[in-house]
Amino acid sequence: MRFRDQDIVFTAGAHGQSKGQNFEIPTANPANYFHVIGNSAELPRLSIDGKLFLPASSDRKRNGKLPLVMVVPGSLGVASSHVKHAETVVADGFAAFVLDSFGARDVTSTVANQTQFSFAASAYDVLAAWQVLAEHPEIDASRIGAQGHSRGGSAVLTAATRRFADAVVGAGAGFRSMLAAYPWSGHQFLDPSVDETEIRVIMGDADEWCSPMQVQGHCQAIRLSGGRATMRLIGGAQHSFDRGTGIENIAEASVSPAAPTAYIANDGAFIHPLTGVADSKLVDRDLMVYALKAGYGRKGAKIGSRDGDAEVFKTEMLAFWRRTLG
Repeated sequence: MRFRDQDIVFTAGAHGQSKGQNFEIPTANPANYFHVIGNSAELPRLSIDGKLFLPASSDRKRNGKLPLVMVVPGSLGVASSHVKHAETVVADGFAAFVLDSFGARDVTSTVANQTQFSFAASAYDVLAAWQVLAEHPEIDASRIGAQGHSRGGSAVLTAATRRFADAVVGAGAGFRSMLAAYPWSGHQFLDPSVDETEIRVIMGDADEWCSPMQVQGHCQAIRLSGGRATMRLIGGAQHSFDRGTGIENIAEASVSPAAPTAYIANDGAFIHPLTGVADSKLVDRDLMVYALKAGYGRKGAKIGSRDGDAEVFKTEMLAFWRRTLG
């Protein structure tokens, strides 16, 4: 059943009951980042959807408007853990929006094949959702943040990058802050500037899907460009350590955490790691085939939580949103 067809109601304690409201998001299906920055006139269009949850009452309102946290799922689509995170922030007085990039594209999982739609499309979806939510009469457009998980973490990092965001929402517009949970940083812009958007990454050092070292380098690049980016590394934590379910091996997962970073030129063209040359025709699949042929790829990787991991994430999540969105 698609996420939009599920009836979800939060019991948000002192902030009252909140029933999910479906919203359509006009977005696009770019083949790569260049398609967005250098050739946007030919972008294929589609609509995706998600659910908005508003607390019945909140002391976080300013001028009658609420701060909002957008939850962006990873390669397995919307999971119960993502809905639980939305419920947690609504119970704390924030509005929440759970984005579903998968249902409208008829995709159920990308763990075995991440090229079913591009990483550029995932980031475009996040910014397209911001455009819709920023116009909502009960949402404070200046206090919208997004937390992305795994592939969703990659999406929010790209959505914060001005070279990409400016092409979608215009110069200076976009998110107040981003929380990237165990993201993949295999695609990075040569100019990683995020201007005023604050970045926070939380990741486990036992992650088998994504490279903590690559993400550390991404955060340092953002800092060197003048941005605010911090990272918390949790000892022994696996990928998706916030799920609240036991650690398991996903046999069909196709991962290559040690593959070289694919950098992106200012016009959005990928720079091939072997040649150092920017090519606007390169797409995600080209880089992933290269990684496999070079011997970086493998099958199978673990996800899940040890006792206490999910609670650590919840504490970190709430502290970040309270501080940056108020």
